[in-house]
Amino acid sequence: MEKDQNTKTEKNNINQENPENKKLKDIEEVKEEKTLSPEEKITELEDKLTRTFAEMENQRRRYEKEKDEAFEYGGFSFARETLNLIDNLERAKESLKNDESLKNSESLKKNLEHLEIIHKDILSIFKKNNIEPIISINKKLDPNYHQAMMEIEDAEKEPGTIIQEIQKGFTMKDRLLRPALVGVSKKTENEDKKDKENKEKKEPK
Repeated sequence: MEKDQNTKTEKNNINQENPENKKLKDIEEVKEEKTLSPEEKITELEDKLTRTFAEMENQRRRYEKEKDEAFEYGGFSFARETLNLIDNLERAKESLKNDESLKNSESLKKNLEHLEIIHKDILSIFKKNNIEPIISINKKLDPNYHQAMMEIEDAEKEPGTIIQEIQKGFTMKDRLLRPALVGVSKKTENEDKKDKENKEKKEPK
C-alpha cells in the first residue's frame, strides 16, 4: 500500500513539474526565435530612439503652445469681469441724462465730462491689452460677434442690419470676450405685403 501511495505521489509531482518545465522550454524557444543579429539590434535601437525623440518634440511643442496661450490669454477671465466697469459707466451716464433735476445744468455737464474721461481711459487701457470693442451699428448681423435681442421695423435698412446696440461687445486678440447685444432691422408690414403680392403674381396659376 505504501509503495502504491509513493508511486502515486511521485507521478503527481512529475505531473505538477511538467507544466513548469513546459513553460521554461517555451520561453527558451521564444528567446531562441527572438535572437537578433547585431544589425537588427542596431536598427531596433535606432527605431526606439527616433520614436522617443519624436515624442519628446511633441511634448515640447505642446508645452510651448500652453505657455504662449497662458501668457496671451491668462487675463481672459479678469478682462471679461472688467467689462462691468464699462457697463456701469454707461448706465451712470444715461441715469444722469434722464434726471429731470439736472437737465441743462452745469453740474450735469461736468459730471458727464468726468465720466467720459474715465470711459476713455478704460478703453485706452483695454486697447493696450488687445481688448477691442466690436463695431456693430450699420453692420450685418454676425452670429460670431453679435446676439440679436430684438427686431425693429425699418424701411430704409436691409433686413438683418444692426440698427441698435443694447450692450457693447468686446474681443481679446482673436477671441470673443462677449458678444454685442443688438437690435436688427426687419421689413415693415407694408413691404412684407408687397413682397407677398409680387410673389403671388410671379407664381404660375
